[in-house]
Amino acid sequence: MENLKQDRFPLIGEKFPSMKVSTTLGPINLPEDYLGKWFVLFSHPSDFTPVCTTEFIEFSLHNEDFLGLNTKLIGLSVDQVFSHIKWIEWINEKIKVKIPFPVIGDSLGIVANKLGMISPYKGTNTVRAVFIVDDKGIVRTILYYPQEVGRNINEIIRTIKALQATDEFKVATPANWPYNSLIGDKVILPPPTSMQDAKVRLQKAPIENYSCYDWWFCFKNLY
Repeated sequence: MENLKQDRFPLIGEKFPSMKVSTTLGPINLPEDYLGKWFVLFSHPSDFTPVCTTEFIEFSLHNEDFLGLNTKLIGLSVDQVFSHIKWIEWINEKIKVKIPFPVIGDSLGIVANKLGMISPYKGTNTVRAVFIVDDKGIVRTILYYPQEVGRNINEIIRTIKALQATDEFKVATPANWPYNSLIGDKVILPPPTSMQDAKVRLQKAPIENYSCYDWWFCFKNLY
């Protein structure tokens, strides 16, 4: 792996740092090999552990959902590639689930440290980090969970759907979208950009087919 010349892990809105990694499916150049597609890079603490096994199974069972969103999965831990391969074989043999995505071997912790996946307060293994990166190689979401809490894979899928919707339609999504308690599956219009826009926002609502609680809180159907 290349030594990443970076003093901190990337922030939301920054380009994912370039790196060459070794995986169970061969070498990969990130993010270059995935340009034109979104990807989810997620770390797990260790191979052959119960919570990580349940996560890998869930990610695999939802792989088609990710592919339907033009999104690829990439796993990572500080185990070696051969350990990943043996664990993947075990899951296939014992649980009858095939792992279709590559898993990065990061035994030196180079990638994990550069991406802030190792906490001095949580031991030497990676925490459960998630980086959602878009089709231009830009980091769009970063999630961190402790080792003892398994992730909600549906939430990761929901986040990708929300990001892609906000990109395409230039809107925002409410809490728990598309199941928000207040406005349901509707999306939120961007705020007015001037006092004049704010003044006419409520007047335009019936004409442009959106609803408002006030000029700063307007929403509409996505489609």
